[in-house]
Amino acid sequence: MSHSVESELVANVLTVHVSTGQSVTAGDELVLLESMKMEIPVLAEFAGTVTEVKVTDGDVVQEGEVLLVLDD
Repeated sequence: MSHSVESELVANVLTVHVSTGQSVTAGDELVLLESMKMEIPVLAEFAGTVTEVKVTDGDVVQEGEVLLVLDD
């Protein structure tokens, strides 16, 4: 089953730590966001495989925007 990982706020994408096809475990850092000079890690909520990465380093994302898609 596919699950979208979304941004919880308007932010800059500092670093994307995963790529398509990569396996992740619960707690792995997927993306590092920056908002108002604070770094916000986006963590995997469950183990799975990254099927799609929709952002790159330097992108600006909006609240609710899909960052990547995970399959469990």
